Amino acid sequence: MSAEGIALPRELRLLGLRRSTWPRILAPLLMGLLALGAWEFAVRHFEVPAYILPGPVAIGQTLAENWASLLGSLAVTLRITLLALLLAVVTGVALAMLFSASRWVEMTFLPYAVMLQVTPVVSIAPLIIIWVDNVQAALLVCAWIVAFFPIVSNTTIGLNSTDRNLLDLYRLLGASRWQTLFQLRLPAALPFFLAGLRISGGLSLIGAIVAEFVAGTGGNSSGLAYRILEAGYQLQIPRMFAALALISLSGVAIFLVLSLLSHVLLRRWHESALGGER
Repeated sequence: MSAEGIALPRELRLLGLRRSTWPRILAPLLMGLLALGAWEFAVRHFEVPAYILPGPVAIGQTLAENWASLLGSLAVTLRITLLALLLAVVTGVALAMLFSASRWVEMTFLPYAVMLQVTPVVSIAPLIIIWVDNVQAALLVCAWIVAFFPIVSNTTIGLNSTDRNLLDLYRLLGASRWQTLFQLRLPAALPFFLAGLRISGGLSLIGAIVAEFVAGTGGNSSGLAYRILEAGYQLQIPRMFAALALISLSGVAIFLVLSLLSHVLLRRWHESALGGER
C-alpha cells in the first residue's frame, strides 16, 4: 500500500499480460522479422534465382498455393510425433519408477537405454522398417526411440533427488512405499520430468521426420518429409522451403505448448516457474 493509503497492483498488466512478459514475446518476434526482411532484401538485391534460394515472400506464396496438400502431410507427421511422445512418456516414466525402486534394475538396464539413445536413428531406421510390417508402426518406433531417453533419464534423476529428510520423515510416520512414491517422490520429480518432456517433444518430431525420409512413403499417407523429397526431385525449391517452414513452426509450437504446461503445473511452488528477477 502506498503512502497515500491507496492499494497498488502487485504487477502492472497490459492486454492481460504482465509487463515483464512482453519483452519475451516482442524480442524474438522483432528479431525474426528483421532476419526475414534481410533475407528478402538479399535475395532481391543479388537477384538469387528461386531454384537456388527463394525469398520469404515466394515461400509464403507457395505455402498458400499448396496449403491443402501440405496441411494433410503435416497432420500425418504430427500424428506420428504426438503418438511417439505419448508412448515415450508412458514407457519413460514406468522405467524411471523401476530404476528408482531398485538400484540393481537401474545398473542392469540403463546402459542399454543409453546405447539405444546414442545410436543414430537414421542408421537403424531401415532395419526397423524391414522388421515391422506396418509402415506407420515402424515410423512410430523410430520416433519413440529418439524421444524416450530424455524422459527416463530426467525422471530417474528427479526421483533419486528427493529430499532425504522428507524421505526419513515419511518412514518415521509409517508411510508405505506407494504413499511415499505418489505423495512425495513423483511430485518432487515433476520439474525434472517436464524438462525432459520439453526436450522429447522436439526429438519426437525429429525422429518422425528422419524415419519418413528413410521410409520414403508416398501417397495420401505421406508426411512432410516425403513432400520435401518430392519437391527436391522436381526442383520445386520454394515448396521444399514451405514444408521446412511448417516443420520448424510445428517444433516451435510443440515447445511452447509443453513450456506452457510446465509453467501451469509449476508456477505456484517451483522456483523455475516463479519468474524471479535475473
